Amino acid sequence: MSILFRYVIREYFKIFAMCGSALMTIYVVIDFFEKVRRFLHFDAELPDVLIYFILRMPGIFFQIAPLALLMATLLTLGTLSRNHEITAMRSCGISLYWLASPFLFLSLLVSFFLLIFSATVIPLSNAQAEQVRSVKIEKRVEPLSVKPVQSWARIGNQTLMNIESIAPGGARLSGVHLYHLSSTFHLDELMEAKEARYTDNGWTLVEGVRRQFLPDGSVIASEFHILPVQLSQIPEDFARWLSVDPETMTLHDIRQFVNRLGRDGIGFSRLQTDYYGRIAFPFVTIVLVIVGIALSLRRSGVRGGSLAVGIGQALLLGFCYWVTHSLAIALGRSGALMPAVAGWLANMVFLTLGFYLFLKVRY
Repeated sequence: MSILFRYVIREYFKIFAMCGSALMTIYVVIDFFEKVRRFLHFDAELPDVLIYFILRMPGIFFQIAPLALLMATLLTLGTLSRNHEITAMRSCGISLYWLASPFLFLSLLVSFFLLIFSATVIPLSNAQAEQVRSVKIEKRVEPLSVKPVQSWARIGNQTLMNIESIAPGGARLSGVHLYHLSSTFHLDELMEAKEARYTDNGWTLVEGVRRQFLPDGSVIASEFHILPVQLSQIPEDFARWLSVDPETMTLHDIRQFVNRLGRDGIGFSRLQTDYYGRIAFPFVTIVLVIVGIALSLRRSGVRGGSLAVGIGQALLLGFCYWVTHSLAIALGRSGALMPAVAGWLANMVFLTLGFYLFLKVRY
């Protein structure tokens, strides 16, 4: 690594740290004043509020890092241009591709850092933050059971399931109804149970009635106290039905949850779209850096911009990307776009724009 490369990286990182700190401070201050009235209403203690915002920090950094890196790119190139350092580099025969390499190197490191954080740390910290907010700040008592967001599910190709309530953790289901259908979608069997419990041997129905519907129209009914039943779902799956929030799920958890639903023929485009979106979003740092480099050098190959112009361009680009990404995710969740396409669409659009602008740079 050459001395010049280290110098550009050092200047770039200093401005990135400054932009990131400023954006994070603004974000936290705005978020605090939005929530402070609610916290005061519950007589929240200051340590609990501080812990809540500390736990929110990884998620906040994940959201503002691409914009901070784009802003740092524009400001660093503007500073190098005003000091005639880019002119000196170009006069020494340094190409624009080499000049772009320190910015792409740091953006690649930040992308992988964000991807690892998105896969593991951020969901866990978000879950802990929500726990602190709900239990310690708002003084909520965990309910014995909660009505699920979706009470119906398809269990396998020929079985439907209805649940009245789910205990926290998902290991106990109340008011369970299992409808087994024939290949012609006629009702063959109905099992109603007071509850279903998860044990080491799998799921067991407790205190219920089993009805078999014969082809001649007759019905055979039998009561049971304990009846084992085969379900591919695990308690964590039912627990997530209470509030399926991908922000508190790791990428591994989302993939396993979607795969288990897929084995039963259940499509969950919302989670699939969020999964691909979570993978694609960290790499927007590389995309926006390419666009930022091209914008800074597009006119003469050596010209940068002022501080105000750099900040303005960064905010405008960040806003345009966020609108495009949000629209694509909404279309993916509704099923109008394939989940993978929806997750990566904004990156592809802005990467194409970046390469186009870079080709317009005068060498």
